[in-house]
Parts: sequence; C-alpha cells; structure tokens
Amino acid sequence: MNLLVEVEHRYRSGSISVAFQAPSPGVVALFGPSGSGKSSVMNAVAGLLRPRHLRVELNGLALHRIPPAKRRIGYVFQEGRLFPHLSVLRNLQYGSTRAPAGPIGTDDVIALLGLSALLPRWPHTLSGGERQRVAIGRALLSQPRLLLMDEPLSGLDQARRDEILPYLARLRSAFSLPIIYASHALDEVMRLADTLVLLENGRQRAAGPLTELVSRVGLPLALRDDAAGVLRGTVYSHVPERRLSAIACGGDFFWVPMVPAPEGKEVRLRVPARDVILATGEPRGISVTNMVGARISEVLKIEREHAALVELDLDGGGQLISRVTLDAVERLGLRHGMHVLALVKAVSVELQPE
Repeated sequence: MNLLVEVEHRYRSGSISVAFQAPSPGVVALFGPSGSGKSSVMNAVAGLLRPRHLRVELNGLALHRIPPAKRRIGYVFQEGRLFPHLSVLRNLQYGSTRAPAGPIGTDDVIALLGLSALLPRWPHTLSGGERQRVAIGRALLSQPRLLLMDEPLSGLDQARRDEILPYLARLRSAFSLPIIYASHALDEVMRLADTLVLLENGRQRAAGPLTELVSRVGLPLALRDDAAGVLRGTVYSHVPERRLSAIACGGDFFWVPMVPAPEGKEVRLRVPARDVILATGEPRGISVTNMVGARISEVLKIEREHAALVELDLDGGGQLISRVTLDAVERLGLRHGMHVLALVKAVSVELQPE
C-alpha cells in the first residue's frame, strides 16, 4: 500500500517538478523554504490547482481521475478558517454531516485533540493553537482518504507550537491515515515525518525515508546548525538504580535519562550532530554512556568553517551524522569505510513517542 504523487507545472516566473512515492499510511513531509513549491504541490493534489501534469494514486486508486469535490481529501490550511458564526461543536459537525460513513468517530476526534472543553465556545474566543486543533478535527470528521496539512503551525508562537505538536504526533498513528505535511520548520518534520521530500526552487532535491535523508551529508539539512540524526526504536527496559532507560534501535541500545514510557513503547530518537563524538578505540574513564560501532560512509569537509560532517552507518542499523573539526579528521585519519565508535551522552539524546 502506497501513495504516489507526480506534479509538473509552469508559471510565468518558474516551474514545479515533483515525483515521489511513500508507504501508506504514514506522514510525508514536504520540506523547503517559502517559495519552494510546497503549497502548489498540496493545491494540485487537492484539485485547487490544475497543473500541466498530475498523477495522484493512493493504494491503487487514481485520485487525479476523480473530480476534486469527490476525492475525499481533507485540507488544513495555515489559518484555521473556521466558520465564525458556528460554535466549535457545530464547526466539527459541519465536517461530519457532509461526509460518508467512515471509521473516524466524533468522540474519538474530540478525545484525541482535547476539544471537549472547547465545544460550546466560538472561534473568536479561541487561541491560535485551539483554532488549529478544531480545524484539524473538522478535516478528520470529513472522513478523508488523504489529509493535507499546509504549514498548520506557521502562524503560531513557540508556546502554541509546543502545545499542538503532541496532538499532531498522536494523529500520525491514531487513524492509520496518509498525511502530506508541508513545513519549513525542521523540528516539526523530525517529530512527525516518516518520508521526507526536500524541495528547492520548485524542484525535488531528494525523497526517501526521513531517517536516511536527515543524515546524508550531501543534502542541505546536514549543513544546518541544528542538523541531527533520527533513529527509530522501542523502550527496552528501565534501570531505576541508574535512573536510565534503554532504547533498542535495531541491533544497538541507547541509554537515556529515565522516561515514563512503558517497555515496548515505540519512540524516535533525535541525536544532534554536534553531540556525536568519534573515537578510533574504546575510551575509558569518561562520562559518556552510549558507545556504538559505526562505519564511515562519507566525509564532507567544510573548509570555510574549519569543520567536517561525517556520515555514519551504525552497526546495528540506522544512520547518524557527526560534526567535527578538520583537525579531528586529520588526527584520526577519518575516511570512507573506516570503522569508528560513535559516542553520545545520554542527556544529548532527545526522545519522542511515535
């Protein structure tokens, strides 16, 4: 089961060329700066834009051959766009009363998005984050085959973004729904995406699993100050006497400060590139808790910054990226194919539930 999207379009000022496939259900993140073509791709999929070429297939169903009004695509815009004359409850009901019978229930949506206390209120009394949660709920209750979310957090301040992100993370797995999520915020993408599509000036720079692309030194994400690797894992065990939890990631284990998640809970780990130390042998008498074997797949030197990015394939599966000095590259002889130890402090590993 998969999602396939192809969009070709020309404007007077430029063009768009995008083609990707992704597992379904799952979250596909369109990532790029303003003007890179994210919204145009979303509008083409929804039928709000008629491109020169469009192909959208979901699990074998050719959505591009269906009139836009009957494609059953939910769309959440940058602004909530709620009906101001309707209460929160009636805004939600607007989505459900005009939809065919489906698996997404009103009570489930209200519970998932924490809307129960908001139901009698009017849109003008809601915060930006609350309005977006209601807009997401209304889109879900239209029983969509596919959900589009076009930078839904871009108009919110950091506090409101932090408030709504956990709801979006739950949404990712709650309804087994394919989602295309457009954003220029890397923290959102790392938290939510399964598949990443990098856009630049209307062109697709790369597309593939998030865990692979964020650690590829040949792509612009690795050059950012907040570059990081992402690993998927499960909570393996808790060690109360050490105040640590062990996370199994493929054949490796990562220790993190103790978390309240139960054993077996699926999580994702974000490991900042600046916090990955490389060693050619096992060090002793240091505070670093995590030491995993890895093979260097590429070294990219950034001469102007006197630094280098080292792409790592972990022995247990998965990829990380390390940012080191050019001096370290020369002293350790870091090169393609070399086996090293990747050292990561437990407090540097950021854990997020799947």
